Amino acid sequence: MPRTVVIGGGTIGSCTAYFLAGHSDVIVLEKDPTYQYASTTLSAASIRTQFSLPLNVQMSLFGAGFLETMPERIGLVRRAYLVLAGPDGADTLRANRRTQLAQGADVALFEGAAIARRFPWLNTSDLACATLGLEHEGWFDAYSLLRAVRADAIERGARYLHDKAVAIDLADGQATAVHTASGEQIVADHVVIAAGPASGRVAALIGIALPIEPRKRTVFMIRAPLDNSGMPLVFDTSGMWIRPEGEGFICGISPPTDRDHDPNGDFDPDLDLLEDPLWPLLAHRIPALEQLRLQRAWAGHYDMCLLDHNAVVGPFPDIPNLIVASGFSGHGVQHGPATGRAVAELIRFGGYRTLDLTPFGYERVRDNRPMPERVVY
Repeated sequence: MPRTVVIGGGTIGSCTAYFLAGHSDVIVLEKDPTYQYASTTLSAASIRTQFSLPLNVQMSLFGAGFLETMPERIGLVRRAYLVLAGPDGADTLRANRRTQLAQGADVALFEGAAIARRFPWLNTSDLACATLGLEHEGWFDAYSLLRAVRADAIERGARYLHDKAVAIDLADGQATAVHTASGEQIVADHVVIAAGPASGRVAALIGIALPIEPRKRTVFMIRAPLDNSGMPLVFDTSGMWIRPEGEGFICGISPPTDRDHDPNGDFDPDLDLLEDPLWPLLAHRIPALEQLRLQRAWAGHYDMCLLDHNAVVGPFPDIPNLIVASGFSGHGVQHGPATGRAVAELIRFGGYRTLDLTPFGYERVRDNRPMPERVVY
């Protein structure tokens, strides 16, 4: 069989191996087999259909169906996202919902006083409307998903190596081999860059400009005098998010732009974000959270696509057997199954057979044509 070397064994790389194993000799290079600092294991691990781009909605719908095949293995919690909008964002939220419905998602709209009636624990004084996913949304244990997909990929014949890619050989417009830190040269018919936040650095090994860099995101686990049973994940107008976790909650917010830089391996949680701006925003939107208590915090790295906060998936135009699958900017875990299937189709058939991800291709990076996803946090 032809050989595929997948650089990166997180959710995207492992889903690629899962769908490709048995049709290709798959070798996955993973530099940290403990996954201690992997974006997958440090993520909040949720799935939603509420995106602004049709392709992202379609990828979520496939991902939701995939997760439904293993609910016990991954601790799947079927619970909705509640996305809020003020007067300035109401038209955009309604337009997003129309897009979601057109793709087959089931999303309800609440306007004006109906928001307070449905969610009495919210401060709705500055809200105009809200959308709520009625199915195919929720959260799960990301590490359990990774373990399940990796184990299934290995059972199908994929091999995982504890190693790091340090060079990629090119000849006649093709990627021909991957060199590893241990000194091995692995001959390949296809190479997949699925290295998450490190994907930009991997592409730079062969002189390709791929605007994907790590960005640190801190997750806070809190307790507060509020019953969280049945509570959805809340995505606030401010960019703050919060959802139930056990008897408490987890929450977070992106740092200010001037502090949102490449963390250079820093995984220390930004505790000052809780004091300002997160706590005041939480207390404003959910008054019961004014009395919150911090339990713990951790930080992980997003594979941030600096062009438009959207994935880059597909072959490099001048190297057709070198494929990138990265840059999801926070929604890679939920879109891993759809991406893995798509990449496997590219390798097996030379093109997409089910979901056409051509719009996410590298050409938009090359031509500086951003395709922004508006619903990111």
